[in-house]
Amino acid sequence: MKLDGKTIVISGAAGALGVVICKSLAERGARVVALDVVDDAEATERFWELPIKPYYFQCDISNEADTKKTLAQIAEKVGMPDVVCCHAGVVHVEKVQDYALEQFDELMNVNVRGAFVLAKAAVNQWLGAEHRGAQLIFTSSWVHDVPWPEITPYTASKAAMNALTRGFARELAASGIRANAIAPGIVGAGMALKTWNENAEYRARAEKAIPLGFLQPPESVADAVAFLSSDMSSYMTGSILTVDGGCSLYPNI
Repeated sequence: MKLDGKTIVISGAAGALGVVICKSLAERGARVVALDVVDDAEATERFWELPIKPYYFQCDISNEADTKKTLAQIAEKVGMPDVVCCHAGVVHVEKVQDYALEQFDELMNVNVRGAFVLAKAAVNQWLGAEHRGAQLIFTSSWVHDVPWPEITPYTASKAAMNALTRGFARELAASGIRANAIAPGIVGAGMALKTWNENAEYRARAEKAIPLGFLQPPESVADAVAFLSSDMSSYMTGSILTVDGGCSLYPNI
């Protein structure tokens, strides 16, 4: 899964899982461009331990003007992206009857609007430069069609991610642009790890939902992103690559 010569952009890169993905892609030879809303100082702090630092651009991917401007800067300073990973996402944990509309709007703005804005901007850049062979990679989730307590809006956003993946793939195949998604399970990073460690009820439920019996290592997600970014996936488009330890085998937990 060599990625030498590829320029890969990833949104939400300064998050716990994003940092692991950046490290994996860089170690395989890619020029990694990290996007996030945090400022340069905070980004530097999050990436400082990485042996190969990514290029960093502060960007609000839900803002179309900001996203277009940032992609233009990337093309000029780093090179035309070959892969754009629409990875940024947030999750709020709350029962549906208590879920605040403000939280719902924030989640959809980042998870769905942000992914669409970034993907659309990347596609227009590729089409304008006649850059064939490029690829979008969306981050879905095993819960995209599995009801999981207290994250229903998040589940809906991931179902939307699958629809975006397949829609972009179908519409752009003739232009040589592919779109695929990865659907991880319960990853041992970020909010999932924090909740696993601090919420006994959640942990007991989650343990039953993982047939392999342990939290998903973040590196396994990074490996899947690397595979999709590599030439080994060159005949894949419109696919949802599920890497979840078997979580989706148990829809009724």
